[in-house]
Amino acid sequence: MIIKSVSLSDFRNYSNMEMEFDPGTNILFGDNAQGKTNILESLYISGTTKSHKGSRDKDMIRFDKEEAHIRTVVEKKGIEYQIDLHLKKNRSKGIAVNKVPIKKASELFGILNIVFFSPEDLNIIKNGPSERRRFLDFELCQLDKIYLYDLTKYNKVLLQRNKLLKEIAFRPDLKSTLPVWEEQLVTYGKKIISRRQKFVEELNEIIHNIHLEISGGKENLVLSYVPDTPADELGEKLDQVRAKDMKLCTTCAGPHRDDLSFVINGADIRKFGSQGQQRTSALSLKLSEIELVKMVIHDTPVLLLDDVLSELDSSRQNYLLNSIHNIQTIITCTGLDEFVKNRFQINKVFYIKNGTVEKQ
Repeated sequence: MIIKSVSLSDFRNYSNMEMEFDPGTNILFGDNAQGKTNILESLYISGTTKSHKGSRDKDMIRFDKEEAHIRTVVEKKGIEYQIDLHLKKNRSKGIAVNKVPIKKASELFGILNIVFFSPEDLNIIKNGPSERRRFLDFELCQLDKIYLYDLTKYNKVLLQRNKLLKEIAFRPDLKSTLPVWEEQLVTYGKKIISRRQKFVEELNEIIHNIHLEISGGKENLVLSYVPDTPADELGEKLDQVRAKDMKLCTTCAGPHRDDLSFVINGADIRKFGSQGQQRTSALSLKLSEIELVKMVIHDTPVLLLDDVLSELDSSRQNYLLNSIHNIQTIITCTGLDEFVKNRFQINKVFYIKNGTVEKQ
């Protein structure tokens, strides 16, 4: 799987821009705040419909413009796909695949598989559980459309139940309608918990050997899924916390409160690990993600590296660079020194300055 080209119109700081990528390694370099990350963001949106930063559509449209366009051409197993996204300030985005509009954004998932690695990902372990759930959900939604459906339904039901809990504070007679939403919450919640459990088990088989190698054989890393409530106990738990939920006007149990734990040689590294251990584990997680995607889709994903190398020491840099052969990689950085120093194979270089792209 490769991204052949991307065209941007009034997206972020780009008025009109088009660039063609090499199937190998592509370097985007230039000073900070020139638009390198914006290009990666446009590619991420082309695969997922959302910004990796969580930005709203209207915030990605060029200043003083009403809409923006992203056109990405992808080749997957010999078949070419043209993905068009039309971002609008005051309306939902329009999406077309091969010039045919799609009704649901979920129909786009699976065409372009992306693994995105940014400096923020290096903090996934020490940050709060919402970031680790986001990692789980993003990867599973790319790989499993049934999971995407169940998660979408669960989030809608959760929103409705929380809204009802707030209304009950003013209208106690509405309490009798809670079981209707809880039944659906349990139905979709159980499926989410079971799929997350299986995914983490699959990931664990891969991450152990990768981390062992990065750490020079010194560290055994075990990744564990920590559900807020086991799947078969979800209905019972919702009954138990109902009074608390009504008091707090929010749902206090369910997979929206799940977490992941990272344990090295028996110690939870979120609590007891060094920053070096946490960062190495985050690197292992991303490299494991690549291998798992390969296994599931029988193809390679596209790897986007957003200024990650500057955050890693030389040994971790070398391991990462040596691990990404035979996969299309698009890397942003401020300079080329680290690649020249490592005699790294570079196929195409672009210089980014103030929203313009110059091929080197």
